[in-house]
Amino acid sequence: GPIMGNLLRFSIPLMLSGILQLLFNSADIIVLGQFAGGNAMAAVGSTSSLNNLIVNIFLGLSAGGSVVVAQYFGMKSDKDLEESVHTAILLGLISGLILVVVGLLLAEPMLALMGTTPDLIDQAVLYMRIIFAGMPAIMVYDFGAGILRAVGDTRLGGVVNVALNLFFVLAFDMGVAGVAIGTVVSQTLAAFLVVRCLVKTEASYGIRLRRLRIVKAKLIRILRIGIPTGVQGAVFSISNVLIQSAINSFDSSTIVGGNTASVNIENFVYTAMNAVYQGSLTFTSQNVGAHNVKRIVPILWWSSLCVTAVGLLLGVTAVVFGRALLGIYSPDPQIIAYGFDRLKLIGLTYFLCGLMDTVCGCIRGLGASITPTLISLTGACALRIVWIYTIFASTRSLFMLYLSYPVSWLVTYIANLVCFAVTYRRWKRRALASTTIVNGYTVG
Repeated sequence: GPIMGNLLRFSIPLMLSGILQLLFNSADIIVLGQFAGGNAMAAVGSTSSLNNLIVNIFLGLSAGGSVVVAQYFGMKSDKDLEESVHTAILLGLISGLILVVVGLLLAEPMLALMGTTPDLIDQAVLYMRIIFAGMPAIMVYDFGAGILRAVGDTRLGGVVNVALNLFFVLAFDMGVAGVAIGTVVSQTLAAFLVVRCLVKTEASYGIRLRRLRIVKAKLIRILRIGIPTGVQGAVFSISNVLIQSAINSFDSSTIVGGNTASVNIENFVYTAMNAVYQGSLTFTSQNVGAHNVKRIVPILWWSSLCVTAVGLLLGVTAVVFGRALLGIYSPDPQIIAYGFDRLKLIGLTYFLCGLMDTVCGCIRGLGASITPTLISLTGACALRIVWIYTIFASTRSLFMLYLSYPVSWLVTYIANLVCFAVTYRRWKRRALASTTIVNGYTVG
């Protein structure tokens, strides 16, 4: 059918469910900013880049599982699909258990290394340790949602998150510990709902608990795509950790709080764009599995058009209503002012990040993972690091620090376009050599 229509039907439910979940997750920052003070909000915000650094390597494995499942779905290979699903879910649980140990051990030394100020570090460590205690549930949810895509109703878990956050913060005066406990409980419920959905379905991607096992061949395929993707995400986070450290160097909780509030608003734009990225990844993977050569390039252009429209619409809206939105997170006028300084720049250019991710999704859907990872590490990560130690070091301003984001997105997007062209031509030659053409499409 028409690519754009199918892309919208795929992406919009995923967009809405992702934004809905993010609304409830943002309750952490909102509740703290309104009821526990700017320091508590800044403490939680100071952990985000470090959390992402540790978690992203395993989320890359989730993306690898999604690609493999989508390719077997396109091939209509039920046995391979079933083995991939069970391998991915069990891998998610194992990843979560590993993260419990890693997060608990590294929380304090890593936050100290980032230059987290003394008035924030105790609360930041407490929040991070509680969150990582719930990582098995969070990983199972992410791996399961990667299989289901737009399926996975998080509304109940989100309502629980808001209710528990308010309960622990207001009734028990638990501050950051309260919102962390509320988040872990709600994520556990969300994981249960996703697993229940997979267990209940009669489709070939359903889970049968007695069949949960690691199939070596499927694990290798998942790791081949997932590890480079995870490494890319982790190194991206290293650059973000350095940026967070640069923000911490201003030694102002209002600056950190403003940055935290702005990032939370930006996440809504990113979540919507990420739904289009998931569409480009899934559509490309399925058509690669089905050897539909004719549809690959149109998928790239339609998804690029869609992600640009979404990014500009939501980004401009976030800027227009920026001060009012930031006021939801904190009543402090200084926090609002610092947050708006960041939001103006990032909101108006965030569509570049969406374009960068969407092209990367198409490349990974073609089965390549290492090349786009190397490009992203060079264009988005190395460039930011160099920027921090050169341009920012010579002109220490928040604007110059935040400018590293759009510059790195644009450079990486252009490089990924070149990578897609090369990867597509190579895959097309192999596909045409092993298939015959019927009515403009290729079939095995």
